[in-house]
Amino acid sequence: MSESADDKKSKVKAAIAGFASKTLRTVIESPLATAVIVGTLAVAVYVVAYPLMVVHYPPITDLPFHASAISILRHYLDPAWHFREQFSLHFLEAPYWAMHALGALFALFMPVVAATRLTTIVLLALLPAGMAVMFHGMRKSPLLGLLGLPFVWNTLSHWGFINFMGAIGLFGMVVGLALMVVDRPSRRRQVLLGGVLLLVFATHIFRFPFALASVVGVGLVMWPATRRWKPLIAPLTPSILALVAWRLVTNKELSGGGLKFQRPDFGRLRQVPDLLFGGFAGTEEKHLANVMYVTVGVLALVCIAGFFAERRWRGWDRKDWYWGAGVTVLALTIAGVFFGMYLSLPMEIGIWWYVYPREIVSTLFVVLGVLPTLPRASWVRLAALAPLGWAVVSQGFFVAKNYARFDDATRDFQQIVRGIPPAPRLGYMVFDHSGSTRSTTPFIHMPAWVQAEKGGWLSFHFVEWNAWPMRYRKNNPAVPPLTPLRFEWTPERFDIATRGKFFDWFLVRSPSSPEYRFRADPSIKLVDHVGSWWLLKRDGAPVPR
Repeated sequence: MSESADDKKSKVKAAIAGFASKTLRTVIESPLATAVIVGTLAVAVYVVAYPLMVVHYPPITDLPFHASAISILRHYLDPAWHFREQFSLHFLEAPYWAMHALGALFALFMPVVAATRLTTIVLLALLPAGMAVMFHGMRKSPLLGLLGLPFVWNTLSHWGFINFMGAIGLFGMVVGLALMVVDRPSRRRQVLLGGVLLLVFATHIFRFPFALASVVGVGLVMWPATRRWKPLIAPLTPSILALVAWRLVTNKELSGGGLKFQRPDFGRLRQVPDLLFGGFAGTEEKHLANVMYVTVGVLALVCIAGFFAERRWRGWDRKDWYWGAGVTVLALTIAGVFFGMYLSLPMEIGIWWYVYPREIVSTLFVVLGVLPTLPRASWVRLAALAPLGWAVVSQGFFVAKNYARFDDATRDFQQIVRGIPPAPRLGYMVFDHSGSTRSTTPFIHMPAWVQAEKGGWLSFHFVEWNAWPMRYRKNNPAVPPLTPLRFEWTPERFDIATRGKFFDWFLVRSPSSPEYRFRADPSIKLVDHVGSWWLLKRDGAPVPR
């Protein structure tokens, strides 16, 4: 006999009431423990979200093109945006779309700029969340997920490698869920593991093989403690099939020809501080980083001291010893692989740039898994976590302060783009990179925000590299002229007499008038100048209504 709708509602209400009652009882019985949990969550929300809430266009170098990709998916079927005539979609061939698909979903309910910021928050939040799941899978306190927060605003994040950062967090989840599956198998855990693996596949394909290998590694390393490996087969199967399918259809641009190793360069160890926290000019960021290193070290010492002071090994049986040794070996092995890649990978592989610097973040993220769990006493946990919480909040405030300054630096951009009509054929050149506190220019791709918000065409786009799920259509007159590699960094190569014929609006960032660059075409005239931005229009081009 089937269950009635009223019975189902009653069960749901009873479950909610039971959860609320249990939560209230926990708060009353353990107020300090509850305060530690709530405080940790509050710190995480502040550090991840606040910097992106104080700025309209974040000074994240590559983010404008992620916003453009979000807009392409969101408005693909709308002819007024002219995206479908330019781009074709290839989700399997280029599984690099989780961020863009999530952003397109958010953009159904909010402007694309806000959707891009919210999507960035979600992906960066995966770092502390992934760390918490990894520690929980190791039978350690998920409160140690606070250790994921120092990685949120590292140099990679400011460059705009948001997909990669999200994939690192998802990788931590994979390790933690795989440990849970072999520890106490359940259908729910297997489904979660399989789902997160597929999310890694869709978020950053080059982290995906390592996620698969880590699951296999969990089965092998933890075998003496669990005597289980078969529960991992079902979660792995869909991802292995996805990897095979991808390899069958992928192109050489995306694969980069495979990993290419060179002789280990130990001189790169001197680069680590800047690769971790070198996003801003000046010394304040490095000072805050040093404070963070110290607080992480203090937390590590408290965890180690707690292990011995509480004599946690008392009562352990042989499997418990195997488990403790296994999770330590697992963290060291995975981190060792990533560290070897940091020392041995080149800076560029095919179209992929800034390759080896990414691996130091992966290394340090995983190696923290060797730490013992927090002491049992809530007051000791509070004392151990509070300094790190203060350090990451200070870092978050520093980032927010600099991001807010960038809002002031882009008032001229926000004003001048109001004079650009919907769906423009926009050529752009960025000569002037001054005006921000970033150590790397955040202005280089700013005009891509125009395409994100208004549609139309751009004179340069990341999609030219055929590494994203959207591609320019081949042999199509609706596609802008393709550009040579690193074209955006050498705007003087923009030839108005040839390449410029495709475009009818031109946006230039320059300390002085760029009109002389357009003398080859007298039909192009200056129509606006605000701050460092200059806007030019071809005679007869559509104008804003």
